[in-house]
This record gives sequence, C-alpha cells and structure tokens, in this order.
Amino acid sequence: MTLFIKKEFWVAYICTIKFKKMRIIKLYLIIALLIVSCKTAQEATIQISQEITSPQIDTRAIQGGMWIPSLLEGINEQEMFALGSKMTAKDIYDVNNSSLKDAIVHFNGGCTSEIISPNGLLLTNHHCGYGAIQSHSSVEHDYLENGFWAMNYAEELPNPSMNVTFIKRIEDVTSLILAGVSDEMTETAKMSIINKNMENAVKLAQKEAWQDANVKEFYKGNQYILFITETFNDLRLVGAPPSSIGKFGSDTDNWMWPRHTGDFSMFRIYADINNKPAAYSKENIPYKPNHFLPISLDGVSEGDFTLVFGFPGRTNEYLPAVGVAQIVDLLNPAKIELRANALGIADSFMRTNKEIKIKYASKYASTANYWKKWIGENQGIKKSKAVEQKRALEKEFLKIVEEKDLAGYKTLLSDFEQLYKDIENVSLARDYWSEVALRNVELLGFSFRLYQLEQVFEKSGAAAFEKSKVATLSRFEAMYGDYSPTVDKPVFEKLVTIYAQKSPKEYLPATMLKSNFSTITNDIYTKSKLTSLKGVQELLTGSPEEVIKKINADKGYAFGKELHTMFYTTVEPKFQLLNLEIEAIQKKYMKGLMEVFPTKRFFPDANSTLRVTYGQVKGYEPADGIYYNSTTYLDGVLEKYIPGDYEFSIPQKLIDLYNAKDFGPYAENGKMPVNFIGTNHTTGGNSGSPAIDAHGNLIGLNFDRVWEGTMSDMNYDPDICRNIMVDIRYVLFIVDKYAGATNLINEMKLVHPKK
Repeated sequence: MTLFIKKEFWVAYICTIKFKKMRIIKLYLIIALLIVSCKTAQEATIQISQEITSPQIDTRAIQGGMWIPSLLEGINEQEMFALGSKMTAKDIYDVNNSSLKDAIVHFNGGCTSEIISPNGLLLTNHHCGYGAIQSHSSVEHDYLENGFWAMNYAEELPNPSMNVTFIKRIEDVTSLILAGVSDEMTETAKMSIINKNMENAVKLAQKEAWQDANVKEFYKGNQYILFITETFNDLRLVGAPPSSIGKFGSDTDNWMWPRHTGDFSMFRIYADINNKPAAYSKENIPYKPNHFLPISLDGVSEGDFTLVFGFPGRTNEYLPAVGVAQIVDLLNPAKIELRANALGIADSFMRTNKEIKIKYASKYASTANYWKKWIGENQGIKKSKAVEQKRALEKEFLKIVEEKDLAGYKTLLSDFEQLYKDIENVSLARDYWSEVALRNVELLGFSFRLYQLEQVFEKSGAAAFEKSKVATLSRFEAMYGDYSPTVDKPVFEKLVTIYAQKSPKEYLPATMLKSNFSTITNDIYTKSKLTSLKGVQELLTGSPEEVIKKINADKGYAFGKELHTMFYTTVEPKFQLLNLEIEAIQKKYMKGLMEVFPTKRFFPDANSTLRVTYGQVKGYEPADGIYYNSTTYLDGVLEKYIPGDYEFSIPQKLIDLYNAKDFGPYAENGKMPVNFIGTNHTTGGNSGSPAIDAHGNLIGLNFDRVWEGTMSDMNYDPDICRNIMVDIRYVLFIVDKYAGATNLINEMKLVHPKK
C-alpha cells in the first residue's frame, strides 16, 4: 500500500510539470508508473489513453461517424476514452472472446436488436416488431390495442417469416476483390470483375455449414469487407406494450423532441438442442448467447458516454456540394410538394370518415414519415450551411491537388459539376414517377403491378405469367383491403396535374402534355376496373393472351402503362448511365479526400452493416432562444395526454401508476425518466439499437432522430444532430409495474455501475 501511495504521489507530481519540452518525458514516466501500479494491463491502457488524449482532443470534433467495429483500435479507441468510455476496442469486438458484438443482432433485415438475458431474450423497438404484433392480433386479442406479455415460454408466439442475424467475423478482402481491376478499364468492365471476385470471396470464405458469407463495399468502393454471419429463423414474440405507449405521439411527435414514447418490444431467439440455427420447432430451446447486455439502473446524466451499436441503413456523407444542393433545392422540394398534397387530401377524409381513417392510418403514417424527414433535412442543411462548408472543403482540396500536382484529381470537381447538370432533369423525372406513379396514387400503383405482369408474359412466356399472376392476385387482396377510390380519385387528379406541369417535358408521354386531367380522372375512376378488387380479378381471369388484351383495354391501366413505359425505356436507362459515371467520380473523390487530407477523420457511409457510433448525452439549441434538455419524464406524457385521441391517449393504469408515484426502483429523484437524447450519429436501421454506457451496460434503446438533425444522412453537425432513445428504466417500469411481467425482469442482469 505504501508503494502504491508513493507511485500515486509521483504521478501527481509529474503531472504538475508545465514545461512543453518535458511533455514526452512526462508521458513516459506516467506510462511506467501506471503500468506498475494498475491492477491490469487493460486498466493501464485505459488510463494512459485518457491521459494522452483527453487534454488534446476537442470532444465536439470527435462526435459523429459510423465506425466498423473490427477496426476500432487506435484513434477510435482513444476518442472513446476521451468521451468517457472505460471499454477497450476488444471489449466491443473480439473474434476469439466474448464481446459486445455477440449481443447485437440484425432484426429481420431492417432494424437492430440486442440480447438482454442468458436465455436469448431480445429487445427492439415497438415499430420494428409492429408487423409481428399486428399479425397475432384479432378482435378477441388486440395486442396492438392492449399489449401482449408472455408469462412463460409456452405463451411466446412464433413468427415463421422473421429472422435475426449475428455477425460472427469481419475481414478486410479489398485486395482480393480489386484484383485484376485497373484504372484504364471502363466502369462496366471494372464492375464485372469486382462482382466475380466478390462471388469467389464468398465461395472461398472459411465458415461453418450453418453460417453465411457476404461482401460489402465501403468508402465508395475503395474498400471491401467480408462478413461471416449466423441467421436464426425461430423468433418468438415475448412482450409489447399497447400502442398508446409504444407509439405515443405517433405522427405528430415523429422526428420531434421533446419525445415521450415507450418504443420497445421483446422477442426471444430459439435454437436447436446444440444451440445452432433451426427452423421453428416445438422442440427448440431458448438460445444461449456468447454475450448479453447487463442493464444499468443508474440512468444517464448530461455528458455521459453513449455508444450505439447497430445496423445503420444508408447515408451519403461525402456527396459534393453540387450534389447536396441539387437534393435540397430541387429534388426534396418536389417530393415534399407531392406528399403534402397527398397527405392533405387523405387527412380531409380521415377526419370525417372513421372507416377511411382506419384504412389509411398506416399508409398515412408511412407517407408522412419521409415527408416530414425531408422538410427537417432541408432546414438542417441550410441551418448548418452544409453546402457552403462542402464548397470550402472542395476549394481547399483543389488547392492542395494543384500544389502537389496530383493529376488524377484535378478535374474531379468540374466533372461533378457537369455530371450533376446532366443528370438533373432525369433525376427529377425519376422522382416524379416514383412519387406519383409508384407510391402515392394507388390506382397507378395497381397499374404498375399489372405492367410488371405483362412484362413477365412478353419476356418469359405463359407458364411464368401464370405463376406471377397468382402472386399478383394475392398481393392485390392485401392492397385493396385498405383502398378507397373515393380518397384516391382527388389524389390522382392533383398529383398527376403537378406531374404534368413540373416534370421535365422530355420525360413525359405525349398524352400528358395537353390534357384535361379533371376529365381524364372522372373517366378513369368511372370506367376503370382498377378501382376495386373485384374489377382486377375480372381483368385477370382467362388465358394469358385474354388477360393481356383486357388490361390494355382498361383506361386506368392504359394511362399508367404510358408512364411506366416512359420510365423504363427512357428515364431509368439514362439515369443509370449517368449515375454510373457519378459513382466512378465519387469513388475517386473519396480516395482523393483521404489522400489529400490524411489527418482528417473519414468514416464509411452506412450500408446496413454492423457499426459503432459513440457520443454523449447532451441537450441542444434548435433555434435562437430555445434550449432542449436531454431527458424527458412521465410528467410530459400526462401533459400531452388527450383522452380518446389516437396519438396521445394513454391507458388508465399508466395514469394510476403516475398518480400513485408507483415507479418501483426505476425512478430518478421521484420522477420516471422516459426518453433521452445524445450526439450519436444514427440513421434508419439503427431503430432498436442499444445505447450502451461507458462500462458496456444497456442504458437505452435508440428509436429516432430530432427533426433539425435529420440532415445527418448527408451532413452530421454535433450542434444540432441528436438521436432519441428510450430510457431503459422506462422499459423496465412498463414491463414490471405496468405489465406485471416480473418473469422477464428476473432473467435480466440489473447492475449499478455508478455506485
């Protein structure tokens, strides 16, 4: 003990040395003393890294980024230490030993989930599990309305169409994938070789019989990584709160802060007797994970370290200024206008007709989601001056390129300017077709399904047509169940009119150039059989030749076919040709950025692969004079409460628990925390991702971003970009005090890392 005190004294003494020339000596002395005095080498590593990095790193500057977990050693590890982490890179990702990555699961291909017990219990968002909850619901057992809780394994509900995937190993295979590729080749020739090399890499990958392999590109094709995965297909629903908790605030609060949503649901992974993947069977048993996340009961405070671990979907951080400007000034406004009109019309019917409200609730929410996101994205890009910042970076890039005479990069920015000018009209036409003919006018969406069916007949013959027809009819049965021609008719007239007026004329069918769309709308919705399931079934009755003849005689199909034909024969081919050229320049630009700015931090764009993003719990200032705190409480739920409202009504039991202040061990100073925000860089696919504290414990569940920061897909700004998380204590409170599912609480490991 005396020796240890003396060492501590000398460390303290050495740290008082202020002469710059003594800094290196100072660090070496601290390293030597810490290694001797620390209990483990790992502890020494952490303390040394904190001593070296904390005084030198601006924590604001190291916010943002979606990092590959197998490549965290070095600067990423040091940055995490500077933000307050106590974990090493190997604690997060280790092939040979249990690590955090063994508890992180890709949930049904679109969301993230995490294992929170030694019995394969999974936690994800309510909106990620929504389809499964809905599929098990009925009039007698409305789990969306009332929630669902399995009190034992026998009550857990199977979901045959769902799966979860683990990442077992990550390997860089760049040299293998790019073998045989040269700069002199055309982009088509390059991609042909790359695709063949990727196929070979997958075939040659060392893996177990039950495992899979796939290769993904990073840094715009400058790096390729192999992923070895395990997929489990026996996934059972364990618990979900009622939608009034799991979707509290619904569309109004979507993308917004302050938020008060208990967006969570629970599932369990089942495996065979050997703990290996297996199809659903009553004989399967709960999966035994290599690692599960302990759960912290100590909550979060402003400035606490947060690590979000998951599968972010898609970002585009390295677009040139001209590309971002085109999205903000041209493409987003066009899509926003179209969806605003579609939403306004649907809303006018939903407010006065309960049947229509039920039919269109899900579609309305889906349409509104990205409409609202694009508005916030545009505002964020402008507020953060992202285009101006990118132009400044490009100016500096070009200056260094000229100074160093880097010939391969001299024309990149001028190439971008020309290519984005060339692609502008066709990109706009493509978005108009997508928003009008594919997504928001339902009758035109039906016509597109029939157009695809006709293409099958022309290209593959009668047998393939008959098989495809069965699938199409099945799809139509689901689509028409929530369809109202009364709503769709005014949407058709309004959106088709905007399409004809504002889409570039060279990409419009001749019939749309001089048309009276009021007359056309009335004619189609009076005579077309596409306005009902019965009508479509009549069209699809008969031989393939008879069906093709009948659908082409239908006015609704004929109108849609002209739009789809123009898209596939003119719009899409030209777009893909120009986009291939842009991608080639983007790949070279990405390489150039990393070469010209070797000290700058460049993380790979999201591509639905496993990533780590680290940050801190932190409030923000969305506008002048306004500051948002980092945490919300159950008090706010009651403040927003509107009895009977589909967005802001809550169960009476939750009100009773609040009034009695019956929060169990989950409260904080007598208040029940609900949500909190942090500076973690997230996007779609991070829904359900765990928020992990400095010690590797679960503190929250990621589910959204703030409206002002949705532009983080193109430009992350630590001042206004915030991710929104459910406080894990609110999850436990709902499971325990509201649902009484103490069987689930009992299988978790609850810890107090701050005490």
